[in-house]
Amino acid sequence: MRKLLSLLVIPLILGLLIAGCAPVTPQIIEKEVIKQVPVEKAVVVEKEVPVEIEKVVKETVVVEKVVEKVVEKPVEKIVEKVAQVMAVKIGELYPFTGPLSEFGEPEHRSALLAAKHLKEAGYAIATVFGDTETSAIPAVEAARRLVELEGVDVLIGAAASGVTIPIAESVSIPSQVPQISFASTSPLITHLPADDDKDFLFRTCPSDALQGVVLGRMLYDEGLRKVSVMYVNNPYGQGLNDVFKKTFEELGGTVLASVPHDEEPAASYTAELKKATEGGPEVLVCISYPGHATVYMKEAIEGGFITEFRFVDGTKSETDIPNAVGAETIEGMCGTAPGAAETESLRIYNETYKAEYGEVPPLPFMTNTYDAVIVAALAAYEAQMAGEELTPIAVRDHLRSVAGPPGEKVFAGPEGMKRALELLQEGKDIDYVGAAGEVDFDENGDVVTPIEVWCYEGGKPVTQRLETP
Repeated sequence: MRKLLSLLVIPLILGLLIAGCAPVTPQIIEKEVIKQVPVEKAVVVEKEVPVEIEKVVKETVVVEKVVEKVVEKPVEKIVEKVAQVMAVKIGELYPFTGPLSEFGEPEHRSALLAAKHLKEAGYAIATVFGDTETSAIPAVEAARRLVELEGVDVLIGAAASGVTIPIAESVSIPSQVPQISFASTSPLITHLPADDDKDFLFRTCPSDALQGVVLGRMLYDEGLRKVSVMYVNNPYGQGLNDVFKKTFEELGGTVLASVPHDEEPAASYTAELKKATEGGPEVLVCISYPGHATVYMKEAIEGGFITEFRFVDGTKSETDIPNAVGAETIEGMCGTAPGAAETESLRIYNETYKAEYGEVPPLPFMTNTYDAVIVAALAAYEAQMAGEELTPIAVRDHLRSVAGPPGEKVFAGPEGMKRALELLQEGKDIDYVGAAGEVDFDENGDVVTPIEVWCYEGGKPVTQRLETP
């Protein structure tokens, strides 16, 4: 008998150990709790058992809410049901490799910070992520894995517009999973034909219909009148180049040449540089990514093509470009990028990021990434508090209500999230003020945030001012 028990117990223990090592998505299920109360009890007491989801090692967390009430009979069964609250599952896509790789890890850290703040406020989310490689084909495959295999409720990403659009067209829109980009600024996204009347594509960064205007004004106000452009041949580069060119020429300037280059980084851009510098432009506007600009800027300087440059969000680089061409070479040269409004949320974001990871790198779209994760989680939570089943469509349908007016303004950070959850539990409206600014999605899923003018100082991009077109 003892030997038989051993044979039964050992596999059971091994099974439990294996199950304990597997990744899980904790959830809270509905459970009836019965409390018998004598009639002479004269007070009403409610007691809730707190749940710390991070300590759970099984798939299910049972929350018992015991309610004691006065009853008319000496003994009566009182049944209280606890609402079902499951952890939203968020899929995230970042450019850990490819020409935008300098931005991937800081963006991911911003998302981790958002998840940490939600967890500390009492709502733990489940996250899975993938590498877009800053390229459409691997990005679509990564998104497909997150949607079809991981079963995410919402997609956060991607960074490059030329990656976000194929994901939307091939994965998120056909699968009816909302997608929130934190860095895709192409004007084409505003009226993407595949998303007409479907409403699955959002972004927490502004369209380049705004940045292109500020860029054109910045160059003209500098006194520049003849410029050329090199741009990455994808929706981002094309869109920003078109708006910049139109703005600059309407002001009275001349764009001598707008020269595209392939999205895949090349070993040399000599042919493109020859076309761009014909006619002697005063500056070369670099509408590319660090993986491209590091090569052609170095070639331009060493080959005597041109030595004066202007930049955009894609070439706002903390390390790659300064290291490639030398900090002194680009000292005082300026650019534009989506900026962050001076809000309480931005202050909290900067303080908590610094405490968690060290200094905040002067890179674009980090605050926009934080905001994307926050609004996705709050939308899911509001849907659940309204008694709805947690589905991708439910998340989509609540994005605008948690991110814009009406409602009490709530801010970033653990305390801000705690207040947001309390209000949603009470069935009240909230208006999340983002770390990048207001996140008021319009009918196209777009937002308006300030555009910053920044310049290289000591090899680092430093914000000079914020502008609203």
